[in-house]
Amino acid sequence: MSAPLSLAVEVAHEAGAGLREAFGRLGDLAISAKSTPTDLVSEADVATERLIRARLEAARPDDAILGEEGDDRPGTSGLRWVIDPLDGTVNFLFGIPQWCVSVACEDAEGALMGVVYDPMRDETWAAERDGPATLDGAPFAAPAREGGLARSLVATGFGYDAGVREAQARVLARLLPQVRDVRRLGAAALDLAWAAAGRVDAYFERGVQHWDIAAGALICARAGLAVHELPPAPPAAAGVLVAPPAIAGELLALVTD
Repeated sequence: MSAPLSLAVEVAHEAGAGLREAFGRLGDLAISAKSTPTDLVSEADVATERLIRARLEAARPDDAILGEEGDDRPGTSGLRWVIDPLDGTVNFLFGIPQWCVSVACEDAEGALMGVVYDPMRDETWAAERDGPATLDGAPFAAPAREGGLARSLVATGFGYDAGVREAQARVLARLLPQVRDVRRLGAAALDLAWAAAGRVDAYFERGVQHWDIAAGALICARAGLAVHELPPAPPAAAGVLVAPPAIAGELLALVTD
């Protein structure tokens, strides 16, 4: 395990422990809205990002940091940390145990390593650019299933803006008759990790942010899935699609206008 990956796992576990404690006292948390009334942020998000930043700055003072809840921090090392302190905030605030911490480190060529930590299941998904995807340190690969797209369980997500949701609903109406079923679980980083492991067969979503997918997309790639950038489909911004290579092209055609 490289030094950046070891640090990411340590930091994600510390952050996750604090979030798990906060999850037990949701009624005490201060909550506010960001881009829309449905786009929520809590003091848990902010406090967790502050903790992660402090740990990274102490251990890697020359690295840049990009996070969801804080300002970008420039660096001089050529490395940048990309952090989502609490992916799945709405789930978290509604008491749904489907949320996680996502930490990635990248250079000019892309992601070097990524960690997605699920505190409620105590599962640590990770990968390095030149290594296998792992779950709790054990290598795994995406399973091979027969049946093609028609038998595939596909995960997706929806934006906060009403116009974006309307456009996404049209895509979903086109897709749903062509697949086994669709799941909307509510945490992009976990959707990616679960796709890598075969808990769902594929995942796509437009409008995701870089911190949502930086770690999870690398885990998918190292597990053997095809990873495609989705072009913008106004009003929805660009996104990501991950799927087994055998069905990726067909799924991409269905979700691209």
